[in-house]
Amino acid sequence: MPIETLPQALRENYKKYGSRIVAMRVKDKGIWHEYTWEDYYLKVKYFCLGLMSLGLQRGDKVSILGENKPEWFWAELAVQSARGAAVGIFTDCLPNEVKYYVEHSDSTFVVVHDQEQVDKLLEIKNDVPKVKKVIYWDPKGLWTYTDPILLSFDAVIGLGKDYDKKYPELFEEMVNQGSGNDIAAFCYSSGTTGLPKGGMLSQKWLVESVREWARLDGWFGKDYEYLSFIPPAWITEQGIGVGGSILARMVVNFPEEPETVQENIREIGPGILFFGARLWENLNRMVQAKMIDSTFLRRLIYRLILPLGLKVADMKSRKKKIALPWKIIYFIAYHVVFRQLRDRLGLSNVDAVYSAGAAVSPDIIRYFKALGIDIRLFYGSTEQGVMSMPREGDIRPETSGPPVPWVEIKLSDEGEILIKNKYPYSGYYKDHEATEAKIKDGWFCTGDFGHMNKDGHLIVIDRMDDLKELSGGKKFSPQYSEIRLRFSPYIKDALVIGGPDKEYVTVLINIDLDNVGRFAEAHHIAYTTFTDLSQKKEAIDLIGKEIAGVNDTLPEWTRARRFVNLHKEFDADEDELTRTRKLRRTFVEDKYKDLIGALYGDEDRYKVEADVTYRDGRKGTIETSIHVNKI
Repeated sequence: MPIETLPQALRENYKKYGSRIVAMRVKDKGIWHEYTWEDYYLKVKYFCLGLMSLGLQRGDKVSILGENKPEWFWAELAVQSARGAAVGIFTDCLPNEVKYYVEHSDSTFVVVHDQEQVDKLLEIKNDVPKVKKVIYWDPKGLWTYTDPILLSFDAVIGLGKDYDKKYPELFEEMVNQGSGNDIAAFCYSSGTTGLPKGGMLSQKWLVESVREWARLDGWFGKDYEYLSFIPPAWITEQGIGVGGSILARMVVNFPEEPETVQENIREIGPGILFFGARLWENLNRMVQAKMIDSTFLRRLIYRLILPLGLKVADMKSRKKKIALPWKIIYFIAYHVVFRQLRDRLGLSNVDAVYSAGAAVSPDIIRYFKALGIDIRLFYGSTEQGVMSMPREGDIRPETSGPPVPWVEIKLSDEGEILIKNKYPYSGYYKDHEATEAKIKDGWFCTGDFGHMNKDGHLIVIDRMDDLKELSGGKKFSPQYSEIRLRFSPYIKDALVIGGPDKEYVTVLINIDLDNVGRFAEAHHIAYTTFTDLSQKKEAIDLIGKEIAGVNDTLPEWTRARRFVNLHKEFDADEDELTRTRKLRRTFVEDKYKDLIGALYGDEDRYKVEADVTYRDGRKGTIETSIHVNKI
């Protein structure tokens, strides 16, 4: 029978490879534990039947809240096997956010990781009466919990085995009945412009579009190693991690802890890798910081060799023929510096390397291209998946490549990117009006501003709503400047400000505590806290030079003239960032409107009393004085 669903594809792998081939590994207490395709299939089967014995029905939704572990994948495939839908929730969501996702999706079960997530559900359980059971997979700290709503993952597996004895043919029948039109998963939008909307993804979306993607980029059937650390609540991990691992038969590896990801990447040596924009920026900042701390000789070699790699990278981007002398020079540069650097970063074996979710500075893409790593900055969305993709041999730092074969792209008169997709999403859950509002004359309106270059490559510039106009009438893209500012090892985040009532551009800066801290130590500058360091004259001068450097690459009217180093980092728990770490621009500008007013005033200091929300939900305030600085 044709394979229309992920559970059907999983069963096919089980029949072909059984206990002979590893499907998953997870590191626990320093040891890698392996699961074969047989293990994967049986865990899914018995967990599915266990849920059914507890009342799971076709069409039900099940929320999953936890770190990347095999249990997340098993739970999702189990729900889909019963023709239900999995609802991903980010691990760092606060209880009221968890309540929104569980309540809005009408989830009947919630599968969680550990005590921290269990506590969130117990706090809101009276507000989500549809939830029958909260099922946890890590029992640590939960031995004394007696709430009847709780049940362990292993207990559900046991119930499934008993249920299988009563109904031995049931699981196979359900998997056979699965259809490409079944809703497989909910992926909620990032919520940059309001409450997150539940995008419904069908089995056809997960199977057909991901299969075409894997074939297009050459990772179908390559037996790649893959490290799963992107939140499965994000659509990208649904595509590469959950769907891609089954359809392309990759080995999925799960890190021991979020903090060990970089170490585990080096151990695994993945062939396929996805880093969000912020992770590539962090990786680049880390390399630059390590070089600052390195010996004089190593710094000298690095500074002599890197321009050679960048020169060759530029030739490749322009599709120029590389002359033999340059090939020899790059060969030497690669083996002297770049190969060891790739090994230190765990990128020795990477073949297909991706980024998406936010714009990446062309300088970042150019830098890694010099190392021999081609980052494919694809353009996609929760609703439409991958829409444009750089192709091997034609990767350019400033573009997101041409449209993928299953998508048509055109631009509206205003420059908005419009889409027709062979594999679209199935609409927003319980929001037909919002679904219809996204369609205009049969085209999906992305809300993004961009243009196509003469070679048919898509260049995504910014959100339509985020383009700014200064009082003189000239427009600029804040994001364009922000991604270049984040290329600095000393700037973790930036919010560029402007508007029709403003004559010039200003910027709010989050310093990178680690790297600015190293700078302070190297220059014998004493400091106590993030706030204290951010307001040191030397730190202000350091950031001012970084902004001035970016200003030199920008048209005059878009250059920042004043800035502040913020006293705190932007925080998702305070709604300043989405859970995928995108800035909620409108919210932040409103929250800091008085500080922004000071940027356009005459004072050189601004006193701030800010509310702070701690990770455990407690609230507090801090008082400090912020320097308002001129470039």
